[in-house]
Amino acid sequence: MRPSFLRKLSLALMTTVFACSASAAEIIKIGVMGDLSGYSMEIGGPGSVLATRMAVEDHKSIAAGMPVEVVQADFLNKPDVATQIARRWFDVDGVDAITDLPNTPTALAVSRLGKDLAKIILVAEAATPELSNAQCSPFTMHMADDTNALAAGTAKALLEKGLKSWFFLTADFGFGHAMQASAEKVVRDGGGTVVGAVRHPLAASDFSSFLLQAQSSKAQVVALANVGEDTTQAIKQASEFGLMGSQQIVAGLLMVLSDIKALGLPVAKGLYVTESFYWDNNDASREFAKRFAVRNNGKMPTKAHAANYIAVRHYLDAVDAAGTKEAKAVMAKMRAMPIDYFGRPAKMRADGRVVYDLDLFQVKTPEESNGPYDFYKPVRHISADEAFPPVNTQTCPMAAN
Repeated sequence: MRPSFLRKLSLALMTTVFACSASAAEIIKIGVMGDLSGYSMEIGGPGSVLATRMAVEDHKSIAAGMPVEVVQADFLNKPDVATQIARRWFDVDGVDAITDLPNTPTALAVSRLGKDLAKIILVAEAATPELSNAQCSPFTMHMADDTNALAAGTAKALLEKGLKSWFFLTADFGFGHAMQASAEKVVRDGGGTVVGAVRHPLAASDFSSFLLQAQSSKAQVVALANVGEDTTQAIKQASEFGLMGSQQIVAGLLMVLSDIKALGLPVAKGLYVTESFYWDNNDASREFAKRFAVRNNGKMPTKAHAANYIAVRHYLDAVDAAGTKEAKAVMAKMRAMPIDYFGRPAKMRADGRVVYDLDLFQVKTPEESNGPYDFYKPVRHISADEAFPPVNTQTCPMAAN
């Protein structure tokens, strides 16, 4: 092969590489990594992809003069698959930020990768407080409410009703363990006792043996530290066992609008739900929800959908403010800028935790409901200071800087 030809080929290849690099530098790519087909798909799933696309569209699909694109992936509820996808997105596909991330092991794994590669991670679903403690990262924003906030709502409300003895039915993975630990602390600090606990596998179909143990414990509260279809299946089977409406109360510690829809008001009535977003809260939430439902087969958004929308809007606002998509500069703006959480103020702390007020609701009876998705009646407001513990510079040293 002639030297001149080799030189031309080399120049052509270098030109192609430079062109690809320049093209990647001029585009902002956001990856939505979610459960698009599994047990929690109704909480986030395809709706999280839609919420992300709506956030981009509402930002005119451009930030700091760069067009914004959205890609998506179903990680099949496997952290190793999530990590492989995230690495390919970052190393090959030019993705700048990843959002959604429904469960604890996945959120922690992808957050670690983002820290190593200086890439921005927007956690809109996973509820583990570790994201702002021992595994905090300068490149992670934790938008989803965490187990501390959820326990401050539902568990505290039941204690205030005089329900002091508790039994936990817990999903055997990171979120379930963290949720139980947070609720147990609230119970014990409030003068209650934990009389027993049992763990079940993820995506379980038969809860009968676990519910029998809960029933025999005679605990006043059977607390479900699980999520998605695990929660709804456990509640449905508890109803069949006669636990619902008996002297024992079944309480889902993490429940969302789609869970109530799946259960139906005749079963779900009276349940307590702690939410950071409810579609009928105010004019801003209703406006977003109605636009979302038109594109989501009439289904109203969950708090996961709302969190994805707000996190992505805040990220794009920060890119505009920074004038660049460089991660360190963007994260500095994200921490400095206020967040409008559908009419409610929020802010991102030094440890990556986004703090805001929440609400405790009780599920309406069928007679109280005035139409589809009119599910909640307010019980009490939960301030950000009550919901989220303060920054801990011992467990998250970077927050001290």
